[in-house]
Parts: sequence; C-alpha cells; structure tokens
Amino acid sequence: MHGPVLVSWLLAVLTAAAGGYCLTRLSRSPCATGTAAHRPHSHESDAAEALMGFGMAAMAVSGSAVPAAVWAWVFGAPAVVFVLAAASAPARRAHRLHHAIGGLAMAYMALAMGSAAGQGHGHHHAAGAGAPLLTGALLLYFGGYSLWAGSRLLSTSAGGLRTATAGLPRACRLSMGIGMFAMLLTM
Repeated sequence: MHGPVLVSWLLAVLTAAAGGYCLTRLSRSPCATGTAAHRPHSHESDAAEALMGFGMAAMAVSGSAVPAAVWAWVFGAPAVVFVLAAASAPARRAHRLHHAIGGLAMAYMALAMGSAAGQGHGHHHAAGAGAPLLTGALLLYFGGYSLWAGSRLLSTSAGGLRTATAGLPRACRLSMGIGMFAMLLTM
C-alpha cells in the first residue's frame, strides 16, 4: 500500500484484528453457535474473511517486499473458487460473489502496484497505478458495501445482548470494507 506509513500501520492493525476474530470464529466447534446446516457456510465465510483480513494487513505493511505475482495467487485462487462456488450453487451466491470481488480486487491492486513499482515509480508516487475505471468501480462497490454494512451494524446496536453479539462479525466486515476502500484510494 502506498501512502503515509501511519495509515498503513493503522490499516494493518485494524484488518489483522478483524482477521484474528474471524480465525477464532473458524476454530469454534459447529455445535457452539448456529445450526449444523448454517455452520458450514459460516466456516467458509470465516475462512475467507480471516484470509482477507490477514492478507490486507500483510499487504498494507509489506506489499512491495512480496512479489506482486505471489499476492495475485494468494488472493486470486480463492476468488476463482468463490466464483465457481457461486455459479454452481444458488445458496449464499451474493456472499460468495462478495468474497470473489474482494479477492480479485486484492489481486488487481497487487498487480497494479507491482507494475507501477516496476516502471520506476517511487514508493510515494504510485498514484495512477491500475485502470482508473476499474479502480473507480471497485471504490464505488466497497464504499457502498461499507455504508450498507455500517447501516446493518447500527440496526443491531439497537437490540439487546443477542443482537450485540451478532454485531461483532458485522463490525469486522465493515472494517474490512473500509480497509479495501482505503487501499484502493492509495492506488
């Protein structure tokens, strides 16, 4: 990620915390929360969100130290799996497509920033990396997603203890949506 160092580290802390929370949710037993039919989908979502959170944190602080092709594989391969899963089964299609868009956006950012660095751009002069229309479309998507996730989070805060515990995964999704938006802004 190109931009102020403090912003990169704050983004890394935020997304690593979200990834860590998703990882703890992944390690819970299927009987601990939800029905048995719901937990496989939750595990899929928790795994994708943990990968995205930790990946965003790592990319924010060491993006240029790792070759762009490595980042593209780390995020591109799961994105393709989510696209195929969404195409083959209608259950949770929108959620899987969201994870696919997130993975493809991360791969896109890595490749765009890697090509900008390869062209001799300095660390703080990578503005303009990537295709402006695609970057703009992704900014609109993740900006809209963050607003939607934030409104859902606000609706749970009006409830009792049960809805408050449901708010933590939503807060993690919101923080990762904001993180994606911030990373796209720095391109």
